[in-house]
Amino acid sequence: MISNTNLHQQYLDCKTEIDAAIARTIATSSFITGPDVNAFERDFARHFGAEDSAGTGSGTTALLCSMRAVDVRPGDEVITTPHTFVATTEAIVMAGGIPVFVDIDPNTYLIDVDKIEAAITPRTRGILFVDIYGQCPDINRIRAICDEHNLWMVEDAAQSLGNYYQGRPVGSLSDITCTSFNPVKNLGAMGDAGAALGSHDLMERIRMFRDHGRIARYDIVEVGYNARIDNMQSAIVMAKLPKLAEWIERKSNICNYYNERLAGVMKTPKLEPGNSHSWYVYVLQTKNRADFQAYLHNSDISTNIHYARPTHTQPAYKEWYRPCPVVEAACEEIVSIPCWYSMTDAEVDYVADTILKWSRK
Repeated sequence: MISNTNLHQQYLDCKTEIDAAIARTIATSSFITGPDVNAFERDFARHFGAEDSAGTGSGTTALLCSMRAVDVRPGDEVITTPHTFVATTEAIVMAGGIPVFVDIDPNTYLIDVDKIEAAITPRTRGILFVDIYGQCPDINRIRAICDEHNLWMVEDAAQSLGNYYQGRPVGSLSDITCTSFNPVKNLGAMGDAGAALGSHDLMERIRMFRDHGRIARYDIVEVGYNARIDNMQSAIVMAKLPKLAEWIERKSNICNYYNERLAGVMKTPKLEPGNSHSWYVYVLQTKNRADFQAYLHNSDISTNIHYARPTHTQPAYKEWYRPCPVVEAACEEIVSIPCWYSMTDAEVDYVADTILKWSRK
């Protein structure tokens, strides 16, 4: 079965560096915070063009601590997208905020920037947008909207680390950028971990919230969380980081090849101008999804759906429902096919050939 991921191969690609990082952590008995995490945050921020970064226990807690860092309080509204993993909206609600859903662009699946200003009210505190599938929406327009209305600009970059927008790396574009090191991400840990990037002042606030709201061992100034990054996970991430650009380049070649082979056959991904795209997943759209998935499964090709149900229609978030017809329709038809960087050329050809055979069936 051709899979969407091959985590063991990723380990083998960095085995020497990862094994050394794990051994060093064990030898020093440095497991939570301290100099190792300080070094990770400094080097991680530098790599992605940010002033500072703060490691967290997951991408979800990076988002939650970010909402607290920009002072989202009960009753504050935060504009966001329903086409994302639930963690994006969860962070807003857990901070006491009200998610205000804006529909998506039908071609890129990103938040529809044309619809953002109509959702702004006197209670709006910020915009939390998502770089879905690995590319950014129109960053310049979102920044202009935020500046005009005095809003925070927070970016959920769990899928886009390694992408560049108009030559600038993701991590340097927003007031706060949150990312996930879930193992299946382009840059993954070997367990849960995440990070935020931004100004030194905002990262200091996130460091406070991630560590029970304290500024000294017994000096608790806010209600916080136990949301610290494990030193071993931060070491593993940094061991993999030098390979990230190479992995994304290979994924880009695969996905561009799919675009060429499948053009006119199915609805293929559209690149938002200005992006390099990190290709977290490659998403097609078809009205015959069940048949398509069954055909590929019987041909030993795995598929996935990112995401099968938009957040605003989930039972837990029904009180904030507002119609978003584009995403509601798209979630009935989208399907992800394998684009992992370690696929062979023969496997890529086989996937494309199989899809073309299905289209002629």
